[in-house]
Parts: sequence; C-alpha cells; structure tokens
Amino acid sequence: MGGGAIPLEALRLGCETYSSDINPVAILIQKCIIEFPQKFGRSPKTPRIATAEVDNPLLKDVKKWSDWVFDRAFEEIGQFYPSNTDQILVGYINARTISCPNPRCGVEIPLMQNYWLARKDDKKGNQKKKIAVCPYLDGKAIKFNIVGTGYGQMPDGFDPSKGTVSQGTAVCIACEAVVDPKTLKDIFWQKKSWDKQIVAITYDGQGHGKTYAPPNVRDLMAFQSASKRLDELLALKSKGAVSLIPSEMISTPSNNEYIQGSYYWKYTVVVLYGMTRWKDLFNPRQILSMVTFTEKIQQAYKAMIGLGYNENYAAAVTTYLGILLDRLADKNSNLVTYDVDRENIQNVFGRQALQMVWHYAELNPFANNGWKNMQEWVLRVIEHCSGIDHAAHIGQNSATSLPYQDEYFDAVFTDPPYYDNIPYSVLSDFFYVWMKRTVGYLYPELFSSPFTPKSDEAISDLTLARGSDKDTIAKTLPNMKTKDDFKEALSDSFAEIWRVLKHDGVAVIVYAHKSTEGWETLIDSILKSGLVVTAAWPLHTEMKSRMAAHESAALSSSIYMIARKSSRQKLGFYRDIKKGMSTHVAGKLDQLWKQGISGADLFISAIGISMEVFAKYEKVIDDNDNPITALQLLDDVRKIVTDYALNQVLHSDFESTVSHMTRFYILWRWAYKHAKVPFDYALKLAQSVGVDIEQEYNRGFIHKEKDTIKVLSPTERKLNDIGSDELIDVLHRSVLLWKENKKQAMLDELKKSELGGSDIFYKVAQAVSGFDPASDESRLLDGFLSGRDGILSRIVDTNKGQSTLI
Repeated sequence: MGGGAIPLEALRLGCETYSSDINPVAILIQKCIIEFPQKFGRSPKTPRIATAEVDNPLLKDVKKWSDWVFDRAFEEIGQFYPSNTDQILVGYINARTISCPNPRCGVEIPLMQNYWLARKDDKKGNQKKKIAVCPYLDGKAIKFNIVGTGYGQMPDGFDPSKGTVSQGTAVCIACEAVVDPKTLKDIFWQKKSWDKQIVAITYDGQGHGKTYAPPNVRDLMAFQSASKRLDELLALKSKGAVSLIPSEMISTPSNNEYIQGSYYWKYTVVVLYGMTRWKDLFNPRQILSMVTFTEKIQQAYKAMIGLGYNENYAAAVTTYLGILLDRLADKNSNLVTYDVDRENIQNVFGRQALQMVWHYAELNPFANNGWKNMQEWVLRVIEHCSGIDHAAHIGQNSATSLPYQDEYFDAVFTDPPYYDNIPYSVLSDFFYVWMKRTVGYLYPELFSSPFTPKSDEAISDLTLARGSDKDTIAKTLPNMKTKDDFKEALSDSFAEIWRVLKHDGVAVIVYAHKSTEGWETLIDSILKSGLVVTAAWPLHTEMKSRMAAHESAALSSSIYMIARKSSRQKLGFYRDIKKGMSTHVAGKLDQLWKQGISGADLFISAIGISMEVFAKYEKVIDDNDNPITALQLLDDVRKIVTDYALNQVLHSDFESTVSHMTRFYILWRWAYKHAKVPFDYALKLAQSVGVDIEQEYNRGFIHKEKDTIKVLSPTERKLNDIGSDELIDVLHRSVLLWKENKKQAMLDELKKSELGGSDIFYKVAQAVSGFDPASDESRLLDGFLSGRDGILSRIVDTNKGQSTLI
C-alpha cells in the first residue's frame, strides 16, 4: 500500500482496513498516517494547529519534542550557518569543482549547468527579475559577482544559460580546455571526494523576497569549521558518531562493491561518479547536521521514557521525528537543485532517481524552509488524520503470501509495481539508512537487515540495468529479475487476491505502464489468476507539473480495473470477440474523448476497456485453433485507437487519404507531443499505422538516439536536408521558408507539391498545432496558418477534383 493513501480513504469510508507492504519505509509511513493518529490523537475542534494541539495530545507532543530536537541541534551546530543581522540565511549555492587538465592552466573549474539565481516572469511572460552569478578570473582562482536586477549590470555577451558543463562535458573558463564525459567520470572516481566552491548565498529578505551575495571569509570559515567538527566527531568513537553516518553501499545490479565501469541502475547514475555510498550524497556540513539531528532524536526518546511516557506512545512520537529527519534529508543533500524560476530549494526526489547534479543548493536546516517546514507538514498530516476514529491493521507481508484466511475480504485494492518502471527498494534505501539510525532500535523486526528487502520485490529489473547489453548482463548477473520473474510474482499476487476475496467481493487493480511488455504481463497474470475484469476506467492521478512530465511521455492517468470472482466461458473465437471488442472500445472511447482523455492515456485506457470483453473467456482461439495471446490483443487495440484518434483529430474522413508517415507524425504529436520516447513505444505506434520505423529513423523527421525516439519539429531540421514529397516534409519546408520570410519560395514549394490548395494539408497543420500549444512548432504553425487565405488566393490547384494520396 506504499504511502498509505488507499487505506486512508478506506478508513475514511468507515471500512475495517488491512494494509500491507514489504518495504519498511512504507510501513513506517503508513503507521504515521493510518495507525498512530487514530490511536493517540483526537479530532481537533478547529483546523488551526495552534489551537488544535490542546485537543490532540499526539499533535501536542510531536510539536513539543520536535521543537526540543530543533533547539538542542541549533545550540550545538547553529553557528555553522551564519546569518546577517536583518536577513535569514536560506542556503548556499555550491558548485562541484575539478582541476583543469591543461597543465599550463591549473584553474579549479566550478561545474555549473548555468549561472542563474533568479529568472522570474510577470503574468505577461516578461522577465521582471533576472539575477545571475558572473564568473571572473582572479589570478588562478575563479570568483563570482552577483549581476542582474538590483545588482551590477550583466556584461555584454554574458549568457547565464550557458554554464561550464553540458551533457557531461566540461569546459574550462580560463583556457577553454574540454573535459569529455568519460574523463569527467574518471576524475570524480579517482578523487573519491567532491571539492566544492560556494558561488553564492541566498537570504530571506524578510518580506522583500530573496536576496543574494557572494561568500565572504565568515561564510568560508563556517564551512571549514563544520568540516573540522565532523572530523572531531569521527575521531571520538565513544560518541557513536561513526555508526550514525550511513556508510552502506548504494545498491547496484551486482549487489557488490561497485567497480568503475561496471553495472549500475539507470536510476542511480551517481555511482558512475564515485558516489557509491549513501553518505556520499551529503557534504560534510550536511552530514554533521544530519548526525546531530539523529542524536537529538535518540535523546528525545530517552527523555520521554525518563518522564514516564508509555513506551508505545513514546515510540510513536519518535517515529514522527524520524520522518521529519527523512524529509530533511530529501532537501539537505548534494543532489538538490535550486529552482531559479520560483527561487526556492528543491528536493532530491523531484524525479524518482539519483541523477548527477553539478551545482547544488545546500539548505540551512534552521531556516523557515528547513526543519520547521518539515515539522509543519508532519503536524498537518497528524491533524488531518486524527479525525478518523479507528486505525488500520498494518502488516509487513509479501503480496504473494498473505496471512489471511480464504474469502476473508469484501474488497481488495492493489496498486502493483509497474513492470520495470522504478526500483523502489533501491531508491527507498536513501530513507531507510537514516530511519535505521533514528528509530531502527524501536522496530527491530523492520530494520534487521542493512537495506530494504529486494529479493521478493516484484519488478523486471534486468531492463533497468546499465553498463552493457541485456544479454551480457543476464549472463553475468543471473539473479537479475526478468519479465518472467515479474509475471510469476504478479500471478502469485493475483492468485492470493482471488483466494482471500469473498465470492461476491470486488478487486480493484490499478496500473499505469506504457510498454507492451508491461501490459502483456499484467493481462496474462490476471487471466491466470481466475479474476474477471468487469470494468475499467482511467483516473487522473499525476500532477502535470511533475518533472518527469516535462521530459518524457509520462502518463497522467492510471487505469482502474474492477475484477470479480465471476465464472468465465470456456472458449471464445477471436473473430467474434474482436467485433464485439471494437464496438465496445469505440463506444467507451467516445466518452473518454469528451472527458479530455487523449494521447498515451487514451491508448492505455483502451487496453483496460478491452479486458472487459476479452477476459470473459478462459481461452480465446483463432480460426486455426491457435490461442490468442495478450500481445495480439494489444496490437489490435492499438489499431482501434489509432483509427479512432485520426478521425477525431482531423474532424473528417480525410484519414483514409493520409499516408502512413503522415498518420505516424499526427499520432505521435497527439500521443507524445515533443517528448523522447523509448524505442519500443515508438515501434508499436509505427506498426499500428504501417510504418517500418527501423527503415525510417534518422532519414527524415524520425530521430533515433540510443534507445529512444524523437519526432523532430520543423525548427529541429535543416531546410536543405528535407528532401521528400511527404506531406509532413512539405509542411516543414513551407513553414521554415515562411519563418525566413521567403514567401515566393514558399509559394513555389506549395505549387510544386500540389498541396497548397489541399484541404487536408491545412487540416493536418491545424491538428498538429493544437496538440502542444506552448511549443515552438505550434506557434510557427499558427503563424503560417494565419496567412492561409492569402496563400490560397495565389495558388491554382492543379489537382482540383482529383483524389491524391499524400
């Protein structure tokens, strides 16, 4: 049950609720949401925390002991975060550094993706606050001035968007020596340490917004003093400081000491740069602050027991303090970025990965956005969840072996792992290693191992491994889980759902994966379990603003499939089922289209809907008695959706006259907009419209880079390289000529291609312009289409009255 949202809603409905997960991090989060508030808190009379704490003892004590931890930590290490008299220190902008490889230079290069500190727009899109750090050479040292709004003028030719590192390649500011990605990795690996330079300090202007300053001697000395204090703690083993520092290895596919150039998870890229232990994700001052807060949390529990608190209650209060520290770790790591558009410090898991960050923001844990901010969020959760008068039953169990009797539950709700999406067990170790130190002794059954459980995790992690081709990884690391392993785990889990579900019970299965393999395993697992899908609908479950949505074709919907222990027909003929399925899916697609479901979400929704028909049979065969697989079903569903979508976006039956490549382009923009997409997704879309993508990529607008595909827009192509008479190529040439104000050349192009007077040509342009309105392509197409009447008046349609395949 992950973070506990589903069982929380079940409790809110008044259900007797049982929640289960195998991950200790998830278990503790659930305890803090659906067990402790209901056991130890009471409903506050007012939603305001300040007055509510009188009515809620748990709320009161968590706030009391959180303040206790804060005060004692500040007393011990507050001096390492010096503020100005009238301003509060928010944090530091730090850049990792390397020595220039040019022996004649020797400058320490600050590695920065860009130099921005603030880049805020007004409501009209005009930039009203532009502040940056501007590098300059002082002898052999690179220093920084603050320039921009309210500071010094930006120098002519200075572009804050262009830093010293891009796509893993670094350039020296002083001599312009280039450090390629492999060399950069080697440098970090060999150093086994991460020198940093403070390039700017950000302050809270007390109602006047953020202000910035270059570091002074006091700031540099504060960091050095913090590092010295950490060294002193490490030397005093009697203080237990060594055990409080998470020196455990970051998991890799081999589960051994990571060897440079060996295998790694694509979600833990940091290991390529020598950051192989969890402590490496924090600089010395950050480690010092985390260790100090950890010590104070441990001391808080002892103090509560000394005051006569009930042990279980004291453990609950302390668990919230441990959650507070984990929230702090997410903002107090050297993988945290600074959002220059909002001027705030982000967190490690803005995306579900440990990606390399060159320059990072270091939080002042004693500022308003530090420990106190974490406290505010936790108190709000306690207050909110205390309004429920009964707790859930929480257990650490595997979904493949549930400790409940047959036909026990009226309903079972599960949100299973999405095939190969994310290795949650690996990433959750980030929090686990700190939880083990703050509250692990209170839950020995959950924290008996160095890491979260991984052997029983349901995932196809072979596809997540990097460092070599899949075949080599599979042979070298035989313990890696495959598609078949994932299918087996999922099948066993669904079989358990069938077993514990009452005869007239309801099972709800949530799924959200774009790949054919992911859905194939899910469908096969459901069919094998005996559950029958009776309904399926998409629900919007993701925030559109999340980082992943900007860089990939991320789904915003999850598919909710309703399943029952219904009897199934023994045998079905696919020719009959396919007809019924086409009618059924098309009818549902009309409803979804009206509700605004489109693109990849519509494809995935149709898969779930098709199961309402397909899953009624124990076995489905073709006319030659061959069993129909989930793969065949997925191919046919995809064709149903592509035909439907083309008719919708072109608003006519023109789709029958549109060529395969034009269909592909339209559907790509509709489904994925301008995102890069894994090759498998692109292959399936191409197959559904009759395009051989392996013959077409890197020849025209389909661009392949490693294992991803991107469909290029006009501005990403060179005019002289666009050579075919395909409609999309003619459209791209025309809009590029229009952009360059070469109107006659544009008219000649349209006359030559005989498309300038064609309705479908402009229908396609209009459709594409509407899919991603904020994109450069849409703005370019809108400008081109605004002159359509003038173009038509100057072109004689030589093909008038004829039907042309375009």
